[in-house]
Amino acid sequence: MCSDWEVMHMKRRRLIQELGEQRIPYLSPADPGFQELWDSSYAGLALRQSSALPDGLHERVQSALITLQRRGCLLRDLVRVRDRDVFTAVSRALVGQPGYTYRYLDTRLFTIPWHCEGEEGQKDEKEKPCCDSDLRDACKALWELNQFFCSDVKQQTNARGVKRSRSDTENSEDTPGEGMCEESVKDRLLEEKQEKEKKEEEEEDSGQGCSHSSPPSSTPPPDVAGLVQFNITIINYMDPSAMTQLKEEPYYGMGKMAVGWHHDEDLVPLSPVAVYSYSCPAEPKKEEVTEKDVEGQSKEKVKEKETETEGEGEGTSKEELKEEREGLEKEEVQKEKACWRVGLKVAWDIHTPGLALPLQSGDCYYMTADLNRTHQHCVLAGETARFSSTHRVVQCCTGTLDYIKKRCSEALENLHTDPEKNTKSLKSLLPSALQRIEDIHSEVEFEWLRQYWFQGRRYARFCSWWTKPMEQMEKDWKEMERMTQLLLDVVEDENTAQENRREMADVLLNALTDRQQHRQTWRDRYLLS
Repeated sequence: MCSDWEVMHMKRRRLIQELGEQRIPYLSPADPGFQELWDSSYAGLALRQSSALPDGLHERVQSALITLQRRGCLLRDLVRVRDRDVFTAVSRALVGQPGYTYRYLDTRLFTIPWHCEGEEGQKDEKEKPCCDSDLRDACKALWELNQFFCSDVKQQTNARGVKRSRSDTENSEDTPGEGMCEESVKDRLLEEKQEKEKKEEEEEDSGQGCSHSSPPSSTPPPDVAGLVQFNITIINYMDPSAMTQLKEEPYYGMGKMAVGWHHDEDLVPLSPVAVYSYSCPAEPKKEEVTEKDVEGQSKEKVKEKETETEGEGEGTSKEELKEEREGLEKEEVQKEKACWRVGLKVAWDIHTPGLALPLQSGDCYYMTADLNRTHQHCVLAGETARFSSTHRVVQCCTGTLDYIKKRCSEALENLHTDPEKNTKSLKSLLPSALQRIEDIHSEVEFEWLRQYWFQGRRYARFCSWWTKPMEQMEKDWKEMERMTQLLLDVVEDENTAQENRREMADVLLNALTDRQQHRQTWRDRYLLS
């Protein structure tokens, strides 16, 4: 059975073969039809320019990002791609809810907790803080950004939904002059908007999350809608001057990629992603414009230039005007490519043009609805160094400390200790119970302990939050090792019933064989680190 990476690789190879030497077109803001393409094929994407953020938040967030970098918290990860271990070109750290993790490309990241009011990550006030004051302030600033995103993504998604609803209504059979007057249409839209806003206020009061999908056809079920609250952010740092082997974008010719085409992994289905972009040194502050204005900027520059030229004299030829226009367009393209950009495409589609969106320092963009599922995105390198804070709703069913602690307790319930003889034995020898315990044993070792000791503990010198929990988990793992030895003793005991011995031996053999293979894989990974 093929892995997800093998399937994706085969799709990519077939796509490149089908394309041959051709390139799929893509549009940037300077291109005609950019906004129409955005609205029709990338409706789940929203741009929020830097001026949309509250006063002072930029300064606090950017200071926080620089603090993380200067403290050495941003590190390259060793990830597994197509059965090979490679270091990421991007340096990163995970900040978020205490006890949360994020898993990607066979690598688990452990959160540095963001320090919000009432959630300092310390249960005992007498304990020392897990981070020093500078790092706590930095993480708290990122939490403030996260709170802004939770509220703003919801507002933007709802606003786009109302806009789309209005457009659908205007294009329906009930248009003015065809059975309904214009005033009636406006009244109905106003009623729908008020009803929607009332419902949203009720949802906010009940704490049902921070975002909903925009397209009506993609609205998540209630249980998903209630979960969409950003719980982590991945902080990325990328310096093009230090990236010596950046690959060219292969399908559209968009330029050098800092991060290749991908879907974000391990997220709650249909949950949004919010990204803050900070290029340093900071770029000059620009005037606020709307999404519609982005496309028109280059056209306006051309018109201004034409007006200036006409005023200079009547002798200017059409050829000269054409050259001026082409020169301005080329200049606009060069400026765009000097910026960091996010590229988007419909997944495995060679017919829909791609989209390249320039990001000025302080800009944010949101991927909402099912955009992360149906589309792929990449990051196109600019000329300056760049930070990004990518806020996500990660799956918390198997990726939290609380979850794995419960799993450990479940396994250790089968261990009996005789207080008088100080001996230990297994309570149940049912094959199903033994299988469940050995599965937990392997999960604790390979999904948590080895992941932490391999790369996660690098952060212990900045933040001690995970130190004690992982020490306790290692003690639990040693008890599970003891339980495996007890099972082996039972299997080797000739007094054990033959039929039961065979079933228990199968469970034990499968567990040990699988564990040995995984341990060899991890030994190989250690050699590369």
